[in-house]
Amino acid sequence: MFKKPIQRYSGKICEVEVGTGEKTMKLGGEAVLPFYSFDGDTGNKPKIGMEISDVYPEGWIDALKELYKDVSDDPVKWAQFVEEKYNPDFICLKLVSADPNGMDASPEDCAKKVKAVVEAIKTPLIVAGTGNHEKDGKLFEKVAQATEGHNILLMSAVEDNYKTVAAAGVLAYNNKVAAESSVDINLAKQINILINQLGIDNQNIVANIGCAAGGYGYEYVISTLDRVKLAALTQNDKTLQVPIISPISFETWHVKESIEPEENSPQWGNQEDRGISMEIAAATGILTSGSDAIILRHPKSVEVVRSFVNELLG
Repeated sequence: MFKKPIQRYSGKICEVEVGTGEKTMKLGGEAVLPFYSFDGDTGNKPKIGMEISDVYPEGWIDALKELYKDVSDDPVKWAQFVEEKYNPDFICLKLVSADPNGMDASPEDCAKKVKAVVEAIKTPLIVAGTGNHEKDGKLFEKVAQATEGHNILLMSAVEDNYKTVAAAGVLAYNNKVAAESSVDINLAKQINILINQLGIDNQNIVANIGCAAGGYGYEYVISTLDRVKLAALTQNDKTLQVPIISPISFETWHVKESIEPEENSPQWGNQEDRGISMEIAAATGILTSGSDAIILRHPKSVEVVRSFVNELLG
């Protein structure tokens, strides 16, 4: 009788908790490759979150704006609507208004918005910044202070601002921090080590190693995820033994395949369907390569990817 050999791994991804109360979210904890339940403990089921904005999403396609037309001018109402209607594992609030190249809202004003949202929902909250490292440093410091006790995840700390973001976020105000790098295993190690050196352990860190839509560096993201996960599990590299989060929606909803109007390229088919397909394709590949949490935008994508995860893990 054939007995399938079991692959043993020397490492394990640490577990990170985000949120409080009955809906506290646990990320990571796996001791095997993604979905390899036949080899051992797959840890916590990958988590699926939904993106909302702190201002009306002008840049979103019409189909998405129509879905949220009654709530998208108020982040509190929007978060409550998403929580009640779609029940995501977490909500990601992107602080679009803080962008220095846009409205350039103050960190204090943004922090008030975040505080109002986190107090209005039970679902764990992730807060995404502007991508401007200097502004994000000031922004996350105020947000961390305003949300003390809510155990939110600040996304993200980079080499230019990690001392401010991680120190305020974790050490001063007891939240969690995402360590962002640019699709490179060595850079991922480096930012984790720098945050560890502040006195912050892996139980307070989630890695954002980068993300891409299909055809836009996607295969490079996949290979980097594979390398990170293999190093963490097979080489017991403790600097990489943190859960990974991937902001799928940030990447897939601004590429031409998702936003090109149907009248301009009728041969491409329905615009909304294209965007959903791009989001699902990126999400499934990235999950099977090692991400522990993904951020999506369209409810249909959430439904399909949730079913995908459940089919694989039961």
